[in-house]
Order: sequence, then C-alpha cells, then structure tokens
Amino acid sequence: MSSIRRFGISLDNDLSEKFDVRVKKKGYSNRSEAIRDLIRKDLVEQEWHEGGEVTGAVTLIYNHQKRELLNKITDIQHNFQKVIISAQHIHLDHHNCLEIIAVKGNPPDVQKLTNILKAIKGVKHGTLSMSTTGKGLT
Repeated sequence: MSSIRRFGISLDNDLSEKFDVRVKKKGYSNRSEAIRDLIRKDLVEQEWHEGGEVTGAVTLIYNHQKRELLNKITDIQHNFQKVIISAQHIHLDHHNCLEIIAVKGNPPDVQKLTNILKAIKGVKHGTLSMSTTGKGLT
C-alpha cells in the first residue's frame, strides 16, 4: 500500500474559485481527488509523448451506404492487427454506423491508424481517446 503525502498549493482567489466550481460540477468529493485526476491526465499525456506502450479507443461515425467504405475500414484494420485488440460495429440508424476500435501499442502506430481511418471518404467524424495501460499509475 502506498503512503499519502500531503502538500499545500497557493492559488489566487479567482483561480481557486473557478477550480472549486469545476470540482463541484464534475462531482469530485474534494479538491484532492480533482488534483489527482489532473496529475494522472498529465502523466498519461507524457506516456503518449514518450512513446511507451499505451492504450486507447478510436471512434468513427460513418455512412454505411457509402460504396466500399466498410471494406476499406476492414482492410485498414487488418493492416494494423498489431495495435488493434478489439473492434465493435454499431448500427446507429439506417444511414450511420459507429465503429469503436480498442488499441494498444506504441503511440505513432496508434496515431497513424487513427489518421488513416479519419481520412477515408465517407467517415463523418473520428476521434482518438488516449489512455494508459495503467502500469505507471497508482
């Protein structure tokens, strides 16, 4: 079990009040939880910049009626098998589909996959949600 370290921080009143509003709005029980979350977010971003093994999710919204689009998406996924750990296809309505692709690997490969998928004609929106394997976080 890890020990707890207590420390103080100084903020001007305006910044402190804005932070307290965010803490309450996001449902944190206290400032410490919010600060821990901000630190973890920064550490995850650092993992992505340093190039170690990371995880994340690529989400795509696309028109499934676009000719050959699903075949292109599938072909690209086959070319990136080393970083794709799972994919889920969801029918949103008669015209639109959601593809959620769970990824794990080095950041340049994950970013390359995301960029290629987002650039396909017929993809309406694509995002990469960057996360961590959790190994370096407590």
